[in-house]
Amino acid sequence: MTPPAPEVTARATRIRLACFDVDGTLTDGRLHFDDEGREHKAFHAQDGLGLTMLRKHGIEVALITARKSRVTEIRGAELGLTEVHTATHDKLAMTREIADKLGVSMEEVAFMGDDLVDLGVFAHVGLAVAPADAHRWVTPHAHWITPRKGGFGAARDLSDLLLEAQGKRPAILAAAGVTA
Repeated sequence: MTPPAPEVTARATRIRLACFDVDGTLTDGRLHFDDEGREHKAFHAQDGLGLTMLRKHGIEVALITARKSRVTEIRGAELGLTEVHTATHDKLAMTREIADKLGVSMEEVAFMGDDLVDLGVFAHVGLAVAPADAHRWVTPHAHWITPRKGGFGAARDLSDLLLEAQGKRPAILAAAGVTA
């Protein structure tokens, strides 16, 4: 894997809040419904651990999605997230609201999104990130494109970038029982 550009790493060192779109970033973007209209989503376990590690190491995490989704609310609660916002059509306003509440500047915010509804946030955050399979109109506006696709570890790629840029990798590996 090619390491991120130095400018991306420099941006990552400042991040205190990581916001994620859901469909297409934490999932593969496909929408599954059963014959009674119940929604089903698949989330990657590595992404979940990445979000948990971010919080454990001082980076707040928020989920912000335009779709009303009970499944997303359940996943957010399972991960212990307090900032889970579904049916949010103005993602920039919500990102700003969360940042203000946390006392974080927009330069200290990372946002991961994959489609046009996320572009409004990209221009206002310190680190705009798209998964490898984001829409082709979105990727030119991202500071960094993850090696993996949405729903297949892209959120973990961002989590690892932030943690490594902020010098947390040795402590994380030590806690896992690995000695350098």
